[in-house]
Parts: sequence; C-alpha cells; structure tokens
Amino acid sequence: MYAEEKILVGCNDNTNVFLLPKLANRHGLIAGATGTGKTITLKTLAESFSDMGVPVFLADMKGDISGLAKIGSETEKIKTNVDKYGLADKGFKYQQYPVEFWDLFGEKGLPVRVTMSEMGPILLGKILNLSEAQQGVLNIVFKVADEKSLFIIDMKDLKSMINHVVENKAEYESQYGAIAEKSANTILRNLITLEDQGGDMFFGEPALDLNDFMRVDENGKGIINVLDSQKLSLSPEIYSTFLLWMLSNLYQNLPEVGDMDKPKFVFFFDEAHLLFDDMTPELGKKIEQIVRLIRSKGVGLYFISQSPADIPDDILAQLGNRVQHALHAYTPKDQKAVKVAAETFRPNPEFDTASVISELGIGQALVSVLEEGGVPGIVQKVDIVPPQSYIGAIDDAMRSELISLSELKSKYWEAVDPLSAYEMLLEKVDSNPNVESEVAQIDKQIIEEAKVEVENQPEPVQEAPEQAQNPNAGDVIGGILGTVLGGQQPASGKKTKKSAQQKAIEKAASQAMNTAAREVTKGIMRGIFGQMK
Repeated sequence: MYAEEKILVGCNDNTNVFLLPKLANRHGLIAGATGTGKTITLKTLAESFSDMGVPVFLADMKGDISGLAKIGSETEKIKTNVDKYGLADKGFKYQQYPVEFWDLFGEKGLPVRVTMSEMGPILLGKILNLSEAQQGVLNIVFKVADEKSLFIIDMKDLKSMINHVVENKAEYESQYGAIAEKSANTILRNLITLEDQGGDMFFGEPALDLNDFMRVDENGKGIINVLDSQKLSLSPEIYSTFLLWMLSNLYQNLPEVGDMDKPKFVFFFDEAHLLFDDMTPELGKKIEQIVRLIRSKGVGLYFISQSPADIPDDILAQLGNRVQHALHAYTPKDQKAVKVAAETFRPNPEFDTASVISELGIGQALVSVLEEGGVPGIVQKVDIVPPQSYIGAIDDAMRSELISLSELKSKYWEAVDPLSAYEMLLEKVDSNPNVESEVAQIDKQIIEEAKVEVENQPEPVQEAPEQAQNPNAGDVIGGILGTVLGGQQPASGKKTKKSAQQKAIEKAASQAMNTAAREVTKGIMRGIFGQMK
C-alpha cells in the first residue's frame, strides 16, 4: 500500500514497516512455503508500485493474480487488519489497477513473440538443453546468418539455416571449424520437441517491444503487465529463458540513470528456482552481473521462491529487501532451510528469528527493508498489508473484455510472416548480388501500398482538430513513420486515438521496418547472453 509517499509493507502493534521508494531498486526476495501468503505480498507490492507510477511485470502461475484488474471486496480478515492498524486513515480503499494481460500462447492475453535472432544462440541453447558441441554448431549457424543477412525469425527459419550450413559445411568449416552433422541433427530433433511445447507460437513476429511494458495509464498509474503462466509453467525451460531474455534486454538497452527517487520499472520473478536449476557456472556469473548492475538502470528485481536457499549466495547477497513467510521444518533439509532464512536477517533482540519463521500464520511475515543509507533494517514480525484489489481470479469474460480494449491489441494480436531466412534460402537470394536492392524495393513497395490504402479509405466521421486542419497524407505518413521507426511520441505529447489511416500506415511501416532489418544484420552486435543488441 502506497502511503506517506512510501510503500507500507506490513504492520504490528508497535511499528509500521515502510519500503523507501528510492531503495526499491536494491532488489528483494519474497520467500515462504506454499499457501503462506506470498501471492498476497506480491499483489500488495505490485499495487504500491503502480500507485507510485512505476510499471511492473510479473508472472501469474496460478491465475489468481489476475484479480489486480478487479475492485477488491471486503472479507472478515481484511476488515480486521484494516481496522486494527488504521489503514483506512492511511488511504486504504478497494480499487482496481491497470493491467495488461500477456500470454506466450495467445490464449489468456496478448501474444508474446520473440524472434530467434533476438533471442540468440546462448539462450536458445538453454531452452534446447544442448551439449557444448551442439551449442558450438548452433553458434556457427547464427554467425553465418548474421553475416549473410539471413534473419532467423521462427522455427522454419532456423531449420532452414541449419540445413544450409550442413549442406555447405565445406565452405564454412575452414572459417568456423568442424560442423558435426550429428550435432545438427540433434538440434533439429530438439526443435521438434520445442515446437510441440508451443515454441512455434512463441518465436515469430511482431516481436515484443519491452518499451510496451514500461507504460503508465491516463491517471499516472504504472501498468501492471501480467504474464499468464499457468500453461507456460509446464514448459519451465521456455518460462525461465524468456524471463532471462527480458532481464538481459532491460539491462542491455536501458540507459544509466544512477540513483532515482523511485524505480523506472519493477520485475517480479516468480518460481525463481526455475532460473537457477541446472545452471552452468558461466550462466550464473552472467546473471549475477546483471542483478548487480541493473539497479543503476532504475530496475528493481524481486525474486519469489519457497526458500532463500533456492537463490545462489552471490545473488542472494544483492537482495536488500526481504519478506519471509512461514517455512515448515519437517525434515533435516527443511531445518537447514529455516536456518539459512534466519541468517539472512539482521537479528531482532526481542525474538529468535529461526523459531518465529516456523510459527508464522498465513499472511504474516518477517520483514527487513533497507533504511536510509542502504543499511538493512532490524527484522520485524508483521501482518502483511492486504491488497486493495480483488483476491482471486477474474472470470474469462472480464479478461476477454480487457484484452479487447487494449491499445496494443492491433500491434500484437495477428502474427506476420515477413521475408526471412526460410524464404531467402528457398529462392537462393543469398547468392543474388542484387539482394540489397530487392529488399529496398520491397520497402518502397510497402510504403506506396500504404499510401494507396489511405487514399482509398473514407474519411472518419470525427477527427481531432489538428488532423482536420492538416489532411495532407504525406505529413501523416511522415509523423507515423517517425513514431514507428524512431520510437517517438507525436510532437504534441498528447495521447490521441489513432484513425484508420494512421493504423494502416503504422502497420505498413512496421512491416517495412521488419524487412529493412534484414539489411542491417551484417552489423549485428550480440549482448551478454548472445541476444541481439
């Protein structure tokens, strides 16, 4: 709950525990056994960041986080805590929050797609569980594609590229080393498995623009981006790798901002153990580097798992804000986990931390947040502040209505299949010396078709005054292309509804941009995980 320009996390009879916004990008941990209240804490924090005007991303593993989009309702337990701690006087009120629903399968949210070129060989190799030798072959395939301007968007593109490299291995081995056909065949077989898990829907265009996660609504509240992960949780490699791709791209593309009054963006990583299961030391070092440095980009990371022991020590040491729900010490392993959790807190002389962890009730937690100067606060036993939105899942009808009203639906809903490696190899245009001129001609043709489409469309019944006074199609096209290609808002800075003409041109310009991207692949730079920069 956002109160007194701070985040009220929890209360007890003696104190209120506040998380300072300027220290929220020092990352955090929400831990506890199943059913102890982690989801409530997650929702409370997400609401608070939204109220602060900070966009949020989180995964909905069970469907119940979708209740953020619905006005909360009073329960006996919520009423008790609201009355007991005077939360109404601090601004507590039942409300709904601006939510954008996403789904890698396009069933319970806007489709999420990433091109394989953007994902890169290292993260793709993680999804495919490749050996070192197989990873080497995949690296060569991507290297050839980058140098020959063959853009790998989807499954068929990668399959075509693998076959192309194997068939022409005599040409490439002198430059890149041995290319084992057995490794290539294994990659192809693993791609079939990935396809069965939904990879054919995940890899494609229009690809996700992470800037669309970093938005506020008309009231200045941060948009809460909810990735429906109920089905995705059955494919843990895809889930963890996609979130890792998101994390690395935020780190790679956001500018340095130093210390800020509040974060620019907050990323909640639920089921965090999935990221670290079977993690190689090399991958672990890269993740630790991102966690350590991304706070200077204004991004706060919050890992959610059953036990702090699920998080590697080097990363756990970077998580300054801690919320620990109950852990049950039924086995020696459980007892060790309780001990580890207790040792992560600055002790409170009033109680034994390890004992209290096993005695916490549902909705209670041990909380320690960073104080002024970045010093960990003394751990406090508190009741977590209840969420102001609905506790539980929304129905399918409400979800569908919210999805249909999304301003991003026209951008992401329909998949497109532009010119890419499959088509270029099929027609052998990679050996055509006029490839660049052909691509440029395609761009020109798309724009010309867009102009014709605009001219043939009837004028809308109502237009904004500035549009009515300036009906020049060329000006409109220039403005929209500037927005799409340059990532800029209109010069007025005002949010206006797009006309049919604008939407048509924007879609055409987007297609042109995707096609033009094939021309610049020779200049591709790849980041910390091998993804496109």
